[in-house]
Amino acid sequence: MLATESTTPSEQPQAAKPLLETWSENERMRHIPSIEWLIEKLDVDIRRRIGKLLTPFTALAGDDPRRAPIESALRTLCRALDRVADVARPSRNAYVPADVLGRVNWSLDHAITSLRSVDPNLFGRRYPFQTFERSKAEPLYGAFLTVLAATERLVPHVRAIDPSIDEHLYEHLVRLQEPLREQPMA
Repeated sequence: MLATESTTPSEQPQAAKPLLETWSENERMRHIPSIEWLIEKLDVDIRRRIGKLLTPFTALAGDDPRRAPIESALRTLCRALDRVADVARPSRNAYVPADVLGRVNWSLDHAITSLRSVDPNLFGRRYPFQTFERSKAEPLYGAFLTVLAATERLVPHVRAIDPSIDEHLYEHLVRLQEPLREQPMA
């Protein structure tokens, strides 16, 4: 008998203790944006940027030496988009186009569809510490940042074909409410 044990034999066994934390009640991680923001960024901003970057690429001849680095960068972008889709929702890909342009559009649509299947209520919340698991939000956001980096790595290759690509990429940033007048003001 130990000095810390109770000497009365009438003690009742204790009921199972409740979990210390639950996933749905944990706070959101501040370094992870919401799933709605990720979907909007991918569907609106990245889709628009990729479309503008692909326009000069489609005008290139098949034997142009500038085509190979762009195709390599596009394949890297497709792998990054596929990684986002796999982290968001692991699934089997039935048909993946072999053409680079078709593959980019397919990968982008597949990543957006997979992101829309993620529960926005639980995304970004920390797992309960007693499960000893990592949240799925951190690897997903990391894969999303890889997509952003792959898109930016594509710009210098396209700039070699079209030096005015930066103007096209940033034309949405400034919107004049009244267009400039043709004649001088002073």
